[in-house]
Amino acid sequence: MMDPALAQTLMLSRMQFAANISFHILFPTITIALGWMLFYFKVRHDLSGHPVWLRIYRFWVKVFALSFALGVVSGITMSFQFGTNWPGFMQTVGNIAGPLLGYEVLTAFFMEATFLGIMLFGMNRVPNWVHTTSTALVAIGTTLSAFWILVLNSWMHTPTGYELIDGVAHVTSWKEVIFNPSMPYRLSHMLLASGLTASFLVAGISAYRLLKGDTKAAPRYALATAVFVASLLMPIQALVGDLHGLNTLEHQPQKIAAIEAVWETEAGAPLVLFAWPDEQSRENRYELGVPYLASLILTHKVNGEIIGLNAFEHHPPVKPLFFGFRLMVGLGLLMMAASWLSTFYILRRHQIPVWLLRVLTGMTFSGWLASLAGWYVTEIGRQPWLVTGVLKTADAVTSVAGTQVGVSLALYLALYAFLLIAYIQTLFYLARKSIRVAEYDDTETTKPGLRFLMGQAS
Repeated sequence: MMDPALAQTLMLSRMQFAANISFHILFPTITIALGWMLFYFKVRHDLSGHPVWLRIYRFWVKVFALSFALGVVSGITMSFQFGTNWPGFMQTVGNIAGPLLGYEVLTAFFMEATFLGIMLFGMNRVPNWVHTTSTALVAIGTTLSAFWILVLNSWMHTPTGYELIDGVAHVTSWKEVIFNPSMPYRLSHMLLASGLTASFLVAGISAYRLLKGDTKAAPRYALATAVFVASLLMPIQALVGDLHGLNTLEHQPQKIAAIEAVWETEAGAPLVLFAWPDEQSRENRYELGVPYLASLILTHKVNGEIIGLNAFEHHPPVKPLFFGFRLMVGLGLLMMAASWLSTFYILRRHQIPVWLLRVLTGMTFSGWLASLAGWYVTEIGRQPWLVTGVLKTADAVTSVAGTQVGVSLALYLALYAFLLIAYIQTLFYLARKSIRVAEYDDTETTKPGLRFLMGQAS
């Protein structure tokens, strides 16, 4: 039985880290993909000479800079908590976590920080090819940063390439550490999630500009580009998600059992569409399911066996995983429908109706919600382990009094709420400001092949 004071510290420390990672992850999910979209806009301008691509670049590079700054600041704060709230983490696996975080700084952050200045302020000060190359290097840097962070996160879920000596993890193979069993799936899933998050952000803000009466070409080009990207990425994300699920079933079957709320091991398990999992009675209340579908999806066999929660000594809490996963999937289906429908209207009708512009505006931050739901499923699904099979969460927490953690948690929440509101307001302020900026109307000079992007919204 855990000491009540330690239990309080543990819960508050988990809440604090959850608040920090929740706030931090919002911004990398934008900058990873938005960096590549900026590179695309810049290359399109360089190749075509069309000024609209440069205007799109100039607008969205401001959003990138703001998002990058908030991501860096919140990331530094988060890293401090390894020492203040989770000293047992570095004591046990610091030989692995430390170098991986160091590699992220050396290979990614320095690159981003170096070339970001040229990207933001060097357009008229350096040759054009240098500026375009700097944009590409910043995009590469954001992706490398995601790579190393997800290597560490994946290793915490499926640790390999190590040995424990006196309770401390030591590397036996860096290749196995880096390319651990879940890393390729987790990395792919996250990069695609970033692409969808950035796409809906661009589409939503562009739709907002059109609804506010912006008649310029830039928001229409940006909107069309964003929905095209989203419509292509959604089916790929569905495929990667399926592969990721199969990998999770192999290495973390208790997580899958919690996601599907399967209590007893069974063949031909139903896909539970809705239920209220009751962990005390270990059953689902108000269950609505489709027979055999869970086994078919997870094992690709109608009578495939899924191990139930009752077969595990330790398993994660069920409700957060059950509802979080369904929120993520539900949002994904809505994003697929919105992107495909928008693409249809652009290609076949040469315009997007007002009602759909409103839908896209309302879904501006849908990628954020889906990503957060997915991360909660992932991270809560590892409990009670901080590093699966190596270190339990309770064994890594600080001995600091819970009241002190509670005070810092309250301050973090207040600060993050203020920054998040300010960030969103700034985005829409930039959108409204851009409407008032007088620009050359290039609708009539658009190349015929691009004219379908330029039709007025009605």
